[in-house]
Amino acid sequence: MNPKGPSQRQLRVGELIKRVLGELLMRGDLHEEPILTRGNVLISEVRPSPDLRHAQVYVAAHGQVETAEAVAALNRMRHQLKGKVARSVRLKFATDLHFAADGSFDEADRIGQLLAGKS
Repeated sequence: MNPKGPSQRQLRVGELIKRVLGELLMRGDLHEEPILTRGNVLISEVRPSPDLRHAQVYVAAHGQVETAEAVAALNRMRHQLKGKVARSVRLKFATDLHFAADGSFDEADRIGQLLAGKS
């Protein structure tokens, strides 16, 4: 990890990948995994590696879908998603996608409950 943080290029590519994945989820283009069409699946952050060959994609789910189920479904489809992202985000190499649960929403809820209980 770069001590200065991600480069402008990493941030830009991360936002492009996030937008493409979000559009795929919003349009319901992922019919192979019906679990992804049952609830709201949110791509909260994408962190590309410095060489842009890998990207960690953080996912949160709301509604009828558990975050762990959504992450598992996206990881099963990661090779197909890699191709779809590569067609939209023109890079020298297609970025490998690695999906993980985003715990920041749960942590924010927990902090909100703690604060509500103390006031």
